[in-house]
Order: sequence, then structure tokens, then C-alpha cells
Amino acid sequence: MKNRAWIIALVIVLIGLFFAFDLGHFLSLDALKASRDGLQQAYQTQPLLVITLFAATYIIMAALSLPGAAVMSIAGGAIFGLLVGTLVVVVSASIGATLAFLVARFVLRDSVQKRFGDRLSSINAGIEKDGAFYLFTLRLVPVVPFFLINLLMGLTNIRTLTFFWVSLVGMVAGTSVYANAGTQLAALTSLSGILSPDLIGSFVILATFPWLARWIVEKVKSKRIYARWPKPKQFDRNLIVIGAGAAGLVTSYIAAATRAKVTLIEGHKMGGDCLNYGCVPSKAIIRSATFVNQAKHAAKLGIAKAEVEYDFADVMKRVHRVIGTVEPHDSVERYTKLGVDVVQGYARITSPWTVEVNGEILTTRAIVIATGGRPTIPNIPGLDQVTHYTSDTIWSLTERPNRLVVLGGGPIGCELTQAFARLDCKVTLVARSGIMGKEDADAVALVEEALVADGVRVLTHTNTVRCERDGKGQRLIVSNKDGVKEAIEFDALLCAVGRTARTEGFGLEELGIPLSKNRTIEVDAWLQTRYPNIYAAGDVAGPYQFTHTAAHQAWYAAVNTLFGSLKRFKADYSVIPWATFTSPEVARVGLSEDEAKAQGIAYEVVKYGLDDLDRAIADEAAHGFVKVLTVPGKDKILGATIVGEHAGDLLAEYVLAMKHGLGMNKILGTIHTYPTWSEANKYAAGEWKRAHMPHRILKFVEKYHTWKRG
Repeated sequence: MKNRAWIIALVIVLIGLFFAFDLGHFLSLDALKASRDGLQQAYQTQPLLVITLFAATYIIMAALSLPGAAVMSIAGGAIFGLLVGTLVVVVSASIGATLAFLVARFVLRDSVQKRFGDRLSSINAGIEKDGAFYLFTLRLVPVVPFFLINLLMGLTNIRTLTFFWVSLVGMVAGTSVYANAGTQLAALTSLSGILSPDLIGSFVILATFPWLARWIVEKVKSKRIYARWPKPKQFDRNLIVIGAGAAGLVTSYIAAATRAKVTLIEGHKMGGDCLNYGCVPSKAIIRSATFVNQAKHAAKLGIAKAEVEYDFADVMKRVHRVIGTVEPHDSVERYTKLGVDVVQGYARITSPWTVEVNGEILTTRAIVIATGGRPTIPNIPGLDQVTHYTSDTIWSLTERPNRLVVLGGGPIGCELTQAFARLDCKVTLVARSGIMGKEDADAVALVEEALVADGVRVLTHTNTVRCERDGKGQRLIVSNKDGVKEAIEFDALLCAVGRTARTEGFGLEELGIPLSKNRTIEVDAWLQTRYPNIYAAGDVAGPYQFTHTAAHQAWYAAVNTLFGSLKRFKADYSVIPWATFTSPEVARVGLSEDEAKAQGIAYEVVKYGLDDLDRAIADEAAHGFVKVLTVPGKDKILGATIVGEHAGDLLAEYVLAMKHGLGMNKILGTIHTYPTWSEANKYAAGEWKRAHMPHRILKFVEKYHTWKRG
């Protein structure tokens, strides 16, 4: 901080001296004309000394963003001639610009990024990808203020070396014009005559060349990619969608709604993982488990005793009944009526325009890969020798496992751990690190406390060593952070350590479609793969693995495949909500405190405890909180975390607010029905308002009231 202050002070002093001594009068055409002969003579006598002094002066002026760059550039041509003058000016200007760039970066970038990091994220991403092109374009058009480019680029994440050499190359054209004008100094009457409208127009056209060249390169690359694949003269359909999960269903629905001919191919069950193995069955079993738990704690509601008799098999039958009830929403019949050609079979992409299914080759203008994901099977010695399940296969259970070990402390692991514990299983949760690692510590603490209260043994920072099975039973050998090993007996083991994208068996390898480091299909901002007409959406594309984000991506995939030649849209991930349906629920949108700190984003935090909410008290659920992060001094919402009953539902108000730029004042000014859980959001906004009360104004108001009392 002290170093920044010294640099700022030094810059201010030097700029002040420049204007105090009126040094700018030396940087005029008249002054240059008067001293040209003497300068040329000095250059002839001591060329290196004059070049060094000229370069040092130019560097200092550029570094301090002082006026006079145009005259100095003309002076370079007048003293040294066109070629040497252009070279000296370009190098000096580039060094000075880089120094100004570094000063802006050192003094301002951290604070600007910290304060406006959320708004600058898209700009940072663009600069990281195309920063050199942007800078080159700006340097080619000399009407853009030289100093402004230096300062603004210093606030971005462009590399210093890239800034220097792009500036060096980009300024050659404009500098040569000024240097050439210097060689004809006697005929020059004003600076305005140098850059005529026609010349500026020429620079603008010149600035388009790198982008045009890039477009041509992309076209050439695209042509090479498609070179070995014969393109059909006509196509059977506009779009083929592979996979009938959330992303595939929404993509095909949009395509059919816009009257495109679309085929949806599914090799297993319509509805994908969410309907058959994930969201729907897990929420069904959670509801049954919650009822059993409520009955056990009936005394809290003034009911002395409530006995519940249930058969675990009946609970699982209900889970499948719920799946069957929801199933028609995603059925072949429904989507056929909507205009989608649904094909049951396993798809394989044989070229960028053809897909093989059931022995038939279908041609299409575009393809969307929406093959979803599958549970990750951990590499544990002996796992194949014991009774183990995944979040896909656990629903085949008909008998309750008395002792259940759950591997994984993520949302799936925590939800199913609590559900089975409340259905009278003895559950041990084993997590390599902590549980729910993406959430703040205060949220995690409440969930872990609830799990323990439900009888769960939670082992965090614990590694799995191996599985064993013998005549005495099955056990998991684990090791804690101190290296101490323990054998945990179990009847069933549930693997919930994450999910992996389904990418094998669809022809991606033959087409050379690359995968990311997370093993998802590599896509660009428009969800395109290596082939511009092949897109991917949902879990197979990432970066999120939620049903609602898969549906969100599907809109972009559908619109871009069908109408991309007219207008393309980048997938928007600026406001992504999610919820973990434990009890209490944990729901979040935007930044957590930990993320804000890690990214260096300045924030204020306000927290409202649900123990003070009337409805929560009446429901005997007065635990949890609403926590909101805002921009310092403003009501703009950076993120919200809610822990408590109905947290997933309560979060919607913050999702809407963030999406449409509404702040805490708007939430506070909205009527919320009493007594409802939604009032928690209003009270959180009230806490924010209380922390930002205009105390000075209130002192005057207090005096006014005193005066009114006489």
C-alpha cells in the first residue's frame, strides 16, 4: 500500500512540474520549426546521444500520459528522417506505453477488479481470448487516445509482453504518418491537417484486417476439419438430438416448436438421469423419510406420541410410483405429439452430418449431443467383491440395509445419507475432505449438525483404503488424516463420489472431438464442439451438472444450431442457482463468502437468522439463516445463501433479483405475505438497510422532531 502511495505521489509531482514550468510550450509546431535546424545539426554531430535523449523524453511523456505525443512523433520524422524516426518513435512510445500500463496495473487493477470483479468477468474472459486482437485494432486507429488505451489495458489481465509487442506492431502505421509529416515540417501548418477524414477511414479499414484475417483462418480451419467427410447434397432433417434427458428434451422441444424437423434418439429411458435415478426418486424418498422423522419428533408439536409403522419395500415402491407418475411428462407419446421424431436406439455419429441408429443412417444439418453423465465408480481395491450401489442403482433396493456406508460428501451423498438414516439405517458418511465443499463453513456446520442429530456418523478428511469380504461380513477399511486405520462393517455401500460425462460409444473418438480436463466435451461459448454444426449441452458439456442448467443450455444449443447463421448467442452462466435438499436445505445463487475472498472481490455481508422468523417458529423449524453478499455501499446483490426449510423455494427471489438487476431496496419495498417463509428475504433486506442508515440525516430529523415538540 505504501509503495502504491509513493508511485501515485511521484506521478502527480512529475505531472505537476510539467504544467508548473509550462513545458508544454516546447511541444508545439512553432517551437519545433524554430529548433529543427539545431536539432538536426546535433543529430549529425552526436546521433546516439540525440536519439537517447529523444527516446528518454518520449518514454517519460508516454509513461506519465502527458500531452504532446503527436508533436514528438512529428519531431522524430523531422530530426531523424522517415525510417529512423518511425523506428525510434515506435520503440519509445511502446516502452513508455508499457510503463504507463504497468503503473495502472500496479496502482489500480487490484482495487478495480476487487470492486467490479463480477462485472468485469466477461471482459476478462474476452481479453484473455482476444486481447491481442482488441489492442491491435485500437493501436491501428490513431484517433483513440493513446494514454487511455494504456490505462484501460493495465486494468485487464493481458500479459505485459503481449501488450508491448502488439503495441509496437500496431503503432507502426499511425507513427509513420506523423513521421512522414515531420519530414515536410515546413509545409505543415496544423496537426489537424495530418489526419484527414479519408486517412482516418483508411486506418479504420486497416483495423478490420486482423479480424478479417482471423475469419479467413477460421474458415480455412473449418474446411480442413470437414475435408475428409463427404457432405450430403440434401438432409433428412434439420437437427438430431442424442439423449433424452433434460438438455435433449428441451432442445428437441424448441426445435419442433420452431417447425424444424428434429429427431430425438434415446438408447435407454426417456427423461434421463433426473427422472429415473436422480432428482425425482431422491426427492420422493426424502419426503417419506421426512415424514418418519416428523413423527418421531411429534412432541415438539404438542402431540405426545405418534407411532409410524412402515415397510422399507413399500417406501421404495412409492419412489417408483412417483417416477411413473412424472414419466408421461417426458414420454415418447408426448414428444411425438409435440412434433418430435423420437427414435429408441443407440446413436453413433458417423460423420458431421450423419448418425447411425438401429442400422439406419440419418442425415442432418446439425447435431446436439446431450448424453448426460453417469456415477463415477471409485478405484477401491476389493470394491467388486462387496455389495455396492451408485445413485443410479440404489433404487433397486427392496430390503433396508441395516448398516450403510456412503462414500462422498457432496449433495447426492448428503441427501441420501440423511434419508436412509431417517428410515432407520445406521449410516456412516465417509468424505475425503469435508462435506459440501462448495458452501461456506456456516452452512456446512448446520448440515453436519443435522446429520449427526439424525444418527449419522460423519467421517471427514478420511481416505478409503480397501474393501474386504469374508465369512464374518463386509467391511470398508479407511484411514484418517493421522494415518490411523479403521474397519467399518456394512451391509451395503453407496458410492456417491461424483459424476462422469457419458462420452464413449457415440463416435466422438473417430471424429476427433476433444474432451476437456474434466472429461466433458470441449465446447466454446456458443456450445459448439470442434465441428461448427455439432453442439453439446447438459452434463456432457458442463461446467454445471444440474437439470435446470441443462435445460438452460438447451435453449442456446437449439437456437444456435437452427439460427446460428443469422444470430448466435453465448451461453449465459452469470446467475446459476442450486440447492441441496438435506434438512435443513442449503440453497445458493452467485458468490459465497469463500469465493468472494478467493477471487479478491470486495463485498459486504448481511445475515438474518431464521430463529427470529414468525412462521419458522410456528413450524418448529426456527433454524438456519439468509445470508446476502452485496457490493460495498450499494444494494447490488453479489450472492445469496439460504440455509433452512424451504431454502430452495426462497432462493427464487434472489435469482430473479440478480438476473434483472434488482437490489436489496427493491426486495425491502416489496410486500411479502404474513406469515410466510418468504418474509425472511424481506427481513434480510431490512438488515441491510439498517446497516446503511443515513445517520447524519437522521440527526437532523431528530432535531426536527425535537423542534416540533416545542
